Amino acid sequence: MARTFYSLALIIISPLIIFYLYVLRGKKNSGYRAHFKERFGFVRRCLFSNKTKPVVIHCASVGEVLAATPLIKALQNEHPQLNILITCNTPTGRAQITAQFKDTVAISYLPIDFPFATARFLKRVKPQLLCILETELWPNIMANAHNKKIPVLVVNARLSEKSQQGYQKVAQLTHRIMQSITALASHNKTDAERFIALGLEPSKSHVTGSIKFDISPNQEQLTKVSVLKQYYNSQERFIWVAGSTHPIEHELILDAHQQLLKKQPDALLIIAPRHPEQFDKVAELLTQSTLSFSRRSQNNYQNEHVLLADTLGELQCLYGAANVSYIGGSLIRRGGHNPLESAAFSVGVITGPHTYNFDHVYPELTKLKGACVVENSDELAQQLITFSQNKKACQTLGTKAAQCVAKNQGAIKKTLTIINQYLEPKQ
Repeated sequence: MARTFYSLALIIISPLIIFYLYVLRGKKNSGYRAHFKERFGFVRRCLFSNKTKPVVIHCASVGEVLAATPLIKALQNEHPQLNILITCNTPTGRAQITAQFKDTVAISYLPIDFPFATARFLKRVKPQLLCILETELWPNIMANAHNKKIPVLVVNARLSEKSQQGYQKVAQLTHRIMQSITALASHNKTDAERFIALGLEPSKSHVTGSIKFDISPNQEQLTKVSVLKQYYNSQERFIWVAGSTHPIEHELILDAHQQLLKKQPDALLIIAPRHPEQFDKVAELLTQSTLSFSRRSQNNYQNEHVLLADTLGELQCLYGAANVSYIGGSLIRRGGHNPLESAAFSVGVITGPHTYNFDHVYPELTKLKGACVVENSDELAQQLITFSQNKKACQTLGTKAAQCVAKNQGAIKKTLTIINQYLEPKQ
């Protein structure tokens, strides 16, 4: 009954959903208007050359795609003939899938959770397994998959106390979601207990750790980092990257850099806005400021104060070329983004106080002294000045960050063990 009311409510507000995605978001990013039929389950029936049923892996957007990439590549290595369809919700997520996997996987948007759209999607794709990353718990697609005897796995699962309280407010619907889960691999025991409290059978719960720690630079990335360091002259100057920044935060970052320049005139800021629609807006901010800048996409850097990273798929390597990183979404109340992409390159992390999206990562990272917390742009500037004047302290922060990553690895192997249990036998 609860799912019926949920579905009716979705259908009632469907004009608003479509208006939001196609008109509002589409105006900012035309990618939202492309492949729009997929939002209603109209995916191509012949996605693969062979008839083996695919595994569907859902990653909401860029962050989830990056987190899942090592897991998916490990799955591909173990099962070279396995068909994989990666779904997402955003154009930037789609672009990241293409950048990471080229044509080795199929790509589609996950349909909006209308019952008819999810049923159509499952009928056309005929997956052998639905694998959901983190907490993208959509009632209809999960229930429809469960009813069709398609295993539903939730991997790298996390559930904050606040989210748990939200799910408890719709207890009947939440219980139906929990019944639809075949197996759940969570970050830690606390996350697992929260899912169990919501109605998940304890026998379905497994603690595997976070796959986000299972990140290590490959040779191609290391080579690119070496080229970037030479190009931006990292041996002779202080470089910091502000990654995944948001509106309001952009201004705070530029203010901190201006303070840093008073002490270190040759310091370089590489600013990488979280969303592509922000590239031109940050360029406008820079134009209005006293800071000189160039755009990474034009590849014509001439010792400007700021490099605007207006490309996709390069952020990890840009982190690797820096002395220290600031991870965005944390000086404002956005909950922060993934610091491990920087830590994996032995580049230490500075963060603001708002890191609730990564409360499974930051406590460990700060405890092991691979990250430091600042409260505002003035404190950020002061911390940058300190690191620019004390290279050894900056290097130590990076070393500790990398040690934290290494200490917590192993989740991918445990997660693959669970996935393998539900793959159909090879024909």
